[in-house]
Amino acid sequence: MRLNEKTAIVTGGASGFGAGIARKFVAEGARVMIADLNKDMAEELAAELGEAVRTQQTDVADGDSVAELKTATLEAFGRIDILVNNAGITHLPTPLEDVEEAAFDRVFAVNCKSVYLTAKHIVPLMKGQGAGVILNVASTAGVSPRPRLNWYNASKGWMNTATKAMAVELAPTGIRVNALNPVAGETPLLKSFMGEDTPEMRAKFLATIPLGRFSTPEDMGNAACYLCSDEASMITGVCMEVDGGRCI
Repeated sequence: MRLNEKTAIVTGGASGFGAGIARKFVAEGARVMIADLNKDMAEELAAELGEAVRTQQTDVADGDSVAELKTATLEAFGRIDILVNNAGITHLPTPLEDVEEAAFDRVFAVNCKSVYLTAKHIVPLMKGQGAGVILNVASTAGVSPRPRLNWYNASKGWMNTATKAMAVELAPTGIRVNALNPVAGETPLLKSFMGEDTPEMRAKFLATIPLGRFSTPEDMGNAACYLCSDEASMITGVCMEVDGGRCI
């Protein structure tokens, strides 16, 4: 019960890494607001996890939608202790000069602007409480970029830098900010990262991971639980790799 009586928002929480984080948080005693564009998937997971979970259909790249998420969470639970910025998208593997402008804009809106928007609306609440934890889900792509995922790489590098900038500014207010850098995992984005989901392409990706497997939602849930718990009360500004050694 490491998160007992804590209230958390998990964006992109209906599937993949976000669902793994939501499951772990509930198991550790937290109340969770699952924020996701996919309303049906969010409600399906909420039905599985029980009374500690609520859902809110949210576009994390839209300020009004994020404001509604904050209001809905406060109405449901009364406070916000933990914010997990997990929602993210990528473009298909493409030479950098050939990525469409609309795809570039969408990647930076979902992966970067969303962190600004959730901070704009939720940091003031955490400052008022004198405590809070923000966890940004970045990627090994922001640490050791893969070719042809160019602008996705850049967006996740931005996220790691934003994490450190937020951490050093917000530390005096009692707010901790950390990030996770997972390697590719069994999530809806895996096929997009690889370009095609074939045994050959999976083998190529796995060959770059010393532990020989992808990150799982359970891996991410365990790491997120630690960084968001009071056990990590002296840890801020850390961008932790959950990658089986990929970035060594």
